[in-house]
Amino acid sequence: MTDSTAHALVEPRLNRRQAAKIRTRQKVLDAARSLFAERGYEPATIRDIAKGAGMSTGAVFANFQDKAELFEAVLTEDMTRLAEVVEAGSTVGDPVRNRLVEALSAGYHSSLDQLPLFQAIVARSWFQRLAAEMRARAATKKLQLAIGAIVQDAVTKGELRQDADVRLLVELIWDSYLSNYRRAAYDNWDAQALSEHIGKQIDVILAGALAK
Repeated sequence: MTDSTAHALVEPRLNRRQAAKIRTRQKVLDAARSLFAERGYEPATIRDIAKGAGMSTGAVFANFQDKAELFEAVLTEDMTRLAEVVEAGSTVGDPVRNRLVEALSAGYHSSLDQLPLFQAIVARSWFQRLAAEMRARAATKKLQLAIGAIVQDAVTKGELRQDADVRLLVELIWDSYLSNYRRAAYDNWDAQALSEHIGKQIDVILAGALAK
């Protein structure tokens, strides 16, 4: 690698103003996440988010167009982190069923303290505009890719049939994972109960795809 190439690969340093803007944006995101996790989407106001961040509502609007955009930014950050948790949660070499349960159980354990946030994600998904729905899907794509990597690996190793519909399997597993948060919200299920239930769901989902 030449000196000029190495120099081109170095990220440009931020000036004070740019660094301050990034810190302000993150403070708003952190305050919003805390409030969404505590109250859900509708009761959380921009005024309260600004107060939690220790700044004016004008400073919030300088970084985000409205509460919906702020919520989507929080969703993107949290889904990225959750995807990392899920990716690290399974043991490579274990049977596909065990890997999926381990990965999704790690997801439940890391996110149940923000249950109102997940309730808000599900609730808004039924009423948001198409553009917002597309952005929400993009935010959860990394998490679904983490599930897909486990399923695809099982196909490659011959644990699942070569003609298995990986995309459909991932969709069914993801839908089951997300819907189980209702049981935590309304039936007081803890992470262990959710893990046991997702294991049963995965057994049924994978049953028709297992290699003979």
